[in-house]
Amino acid sequence: MPRLTIDGIPVEVPAGTSVLEAAKSVGIWIPHFCYHPALGSVGACRLCAVKLLDGPLKGIQMSCMLTAQDGMVVSTVDPEAVKMRSLVIEWLMLNHPHDCPVCDEGGECLLQDYTISGGHGSRRYAGKKRTHRNQELGPFIQHEMNRCIQCYRCARFYQEYAGGSDFGVLGSAGRVYFGRFADGDLESPFSGNLVDICPTGVFTDKTTRFRARYWDYELAPSICPWCSLGCATVPAARQRELLKIMARRNDAVNGWFLCDRGRFANTPVNDPARPRTPRVDGREVAWDEALDTLRERLLEVVEIYGAGSVAVVGSPRLCLEGNLLAADLARLLEAGFLCYFPDEVSHDRCLAAVSILAAGKTASLADLRQADLVAVVECDPLAEGPLLALAVRQAWRTGARVFLVGAGAAGEWPTALAIEATRVATLAGVPLAEARRPVVVASTGSATPARLAELAGQGGQLAILLPGPNAFGAALLAREHGAVPLAEALASGRVRAVVAIEADLAPELLAAVPLLAVADWQPTGLVQSAHLVLPTTAWVESDGTFINFEGRAQRFRRVMAPGYPLKGLPERYYGSTAKPAPLHPPHLHRQEPPGGDLRPAGQVMADLCIRLGGDTLEEPLSGRWANLRDLDPEGEGMLIS
Repeated sequence: MPRLTIDGIPVEVPAGTSVLEAAKSVGIWIPHFCYHPALGSVGACRLCAVKLLDGPLKGIQMSCMLTAQDGMVVSTVDPEAVKMRSLVIEWLMLNHPHDCPVCDEGGECLLQDYTISGGHGSRRYAGKKRTHRNQELGPFIQHEMNRCIQCYRCARFYQEYAGGSDFGVLGSAGRVYFGRFADGDLESPFSGNLVDICPTGVFTDKTTRFRARYWDYELAPSICPWCSLGCATVPAARQRELLKIMARRNDAVNGWFLCDRGRFANTPVNDPARPRTPRVDGREVAWDEALDTLRERLLEVVEIYGAGSVAVVGSPRLCLEGNLLAADLARLLEAGFLCYFPDEVSHDRCLAAVSILAAGKTASLADLRQADLVAVVECDPLAEGPLLALAVRQAWRTGARVFLVGAGAAGEWPTALAIEATRVATLAGVPLAEARRPVVVASTGSATPARLAELAGQGGQLAILLPGPNAFGAALLAREHGAVPLAEALASGRVRAVVAIEADLAPELLAAVPLLAVADWQPTGLVQSAHLVLPTTAWVESDGTFINFEGRAQRFRRVMAPGYPLKGLPERYYGSTAKPAPLHPPHLHRQEPPGGDLRPAGQVMADLCIRLGGDTLEEPLSGRWANLRDLDPEGEGMLIS
């Protein structure tokens, strides 16, 4: 390991580490634009200049392009290096518009930070600025090309990292342009990462344009709930409105990036049609009345039809705490049926997958990115877990062979990511034994339990896509508590009441059930047909835990208070007065914000358990789950066995 000195501090780093990263490891930040840990170094911006005072090299060097060597003596504060960096900032600002007050990147802009820290505050160049025409890139990305500093991050991510082909760099010298050949929607399912990766305001989130500054946001570490991968996110909210979602670094899971499905997913949370008030038989009521009514009706069903006449249904999208308390509710009711999956297919496949993965066969996305052979068996990862498909591309870029196995293997997704894949009929055609780090990718959407067991016996690690953000946790609890598929419970003919908690079920499946109580935050068809509705908070409005497809438990924190966004309050909250101008709150006194009388699903279950004679509300993460209480929500999570 090379040893060097940076600003008088001795540093020892692994071989191959750049001087820029070596400096970062001891808390010395060298300004840079073009370098990004996920993309590597290209030396395009020339801002990371340092001076080597002694050692194998001397003089001004670009720290991102310079590999650390024994004996180097590096200065980041030498006057010559400081002057070099200040001149780079000045020439970058020659054509940059002075539009910080109206730029959405203001407050989180690297160019803004480095310009101020570099001491550049006055403009010497009196000539005309070079200008560009902006492009229309679709509904999500706003293009402001005049702010570009030619760092090449956008093109390198889009083409090299994500495999896109409809966006890149055009022109040369001072006429370099980053965009498309013509206006049009960006085609990559990862195009939203241009917003995060651009160090200036060339690419900003069009869905939240001119809505807030960085210091206005309510922020907290969170987890994406739209597939089973468990990507780390930072949702940004203001005035009870979820404005946008940003990627959060987790090297074990999503790395630095996020798919567009997870990034632009604020609409369901802000949906004015969300259930906001408890309802009994279509009538809005207070929480106490709703819970007391549900208790009375459930006890009446048990009294008339006997123990075992109630089904309590959790789900793969319900957090671990809610699913744990669903099991407590079923026990107190002597319900007879505890269910976490709607049918036998999903139930059996998820339990089989978890049994295999908990035995140590699981592969993380980090393992997949480092694999030297990937076999994708009869599934479409771009549809079921987009960041997994992106991980396959990173493995392919470093030399891994990619195989599509079986007649049911989707053949379009490798083309979308510019991956060269070989199609084979069976797994026998994949040379797993020749690989050192093989990973087999499958999905419970297509692989039967027998097929999963067969794949587990082939050697290598397994990555099995599951049907929800907490499907792994739901399957663990189903195995632990002896849960059954809901279809099996209904087929018994004994079920007279169903309590469904954030479960995605077809309304017609439960049309004949005399009592249907639904706790959910989405306006599903099941909510519309329920006899009792208990409105719950979305994941950004509460704390909780998800266990992802590999069995990694990750905590998420509350980002915002529940309630109607201040911008879009329904007319009924203004009483008989005329609706005032936008952003003006109603002149009514209330305990909570309009539409904010929601409760986390776990709390709803706990309140019902107390009414049924259970213990007072306790921390649901107890027993084998107690070690998750102190899990750092900003960390990599914890693998569950």
